Amino acid sequence: MEIAFILLVIAVIFIIQSVKVVPQQHAWVVERLGKYNGTLTPGLSFLMPFIDKVAYKHLLKEIPLDIPSQVCITRDNTQLQVDGILYFQVTDAMRASYGSSNYITAISQLAQTTLRSVIGKLELDKTFEERDIINAQVVQAIDEAALNWGVKVLRYEIKDLTPPKEILHAMQQQITAEREKRALIAASEGRRQEQINIATGEREAFIARSEGEKQAAINRAQGEAASILAVADANAQAIERVAAAIRQPGGEQAVQLKVAEKAVDAYSRVAADASTTLIVPSNMTEVSALLASAMKMTQLPVTTNR
Repeated sequence: MEIAFILLVIAVIFIIQSVKVVPQQHAWVVERLGKYNGTLTPGLSFLMPFIDKVAYKHLLKEIPLDIPSQVCITRDNTQLQVDGILYFQVTDAMRASYGSSNYITAISQLAQTTLRSVIGKLELDKTFEERDIINAQVVQAIDEAALNWGVKVLRYEIKDLTPPKEILHAMQQQITAEREKRALIAASEGRRQEQINIATGEREAFIARSEGEKQAAINRAQGEAASILAVADANAQAIERVAAAIRQPGGEQAVQLKVAEKAVDAYSRVAADASTTLIVPSNMTEVSALLASAMKMTQLPVTTNR
């Protein structure tokens, strides 16, 4: 009974030592008598008990690695506190096992030294503007060295760039001054545009007023001309009617009578004035001659110009 139990225990140990189940996205390095024998892929595998052993187990997923914060000096001798995060993946389990004693530490140290070198070539302002370039250069430098370690560096990202407090204060003042400058420029441009708009409006208003005054003057001149023509036409029609009336039978006698009445009326007004000395012609035929002259004038042909 005891022998059977011992044999059962030995069988269980043999099974445990020989049967291996590798999870997905994992790689196990097997050594046989201390020498590399092969790499187990995901799935069921069998080993020789007490001869083969799993020496290293590697995760093949993408692994984020936090790079410790460090002080870097820029080209213009400014100190920056920089930290970042690195993403890598094991691509060769055998190289990752034997290429470096600790590939994670090696990658971390190489990332720090490369970052210091890259930032040392840039000025302070460029470090904030060219993060993508810095990240790409760090990845390129680490990836070349990590090939011997069986590791592929995927990307590097700077998490924070922190300059000294004095530099931060100076940068804040610079930003404030720049914003104030932009505000002043915007205000001056606004005033300039306002003056232009006012001048343009005044000019257009002046032109409109002058055009209105011009049109009003034209309208007045046309109205006055039309009025003069109308008066002239009315006078001409009146003269034509008087002339036509004179040429009618009895017209001359009527004119003589009218002229005589006017002459008598004139003498009457002169005689009515006490301060006026009236001299009556000795020969009254002269009055008749005056009337005859007036009648001759009325007999002249009447012409009108239109």
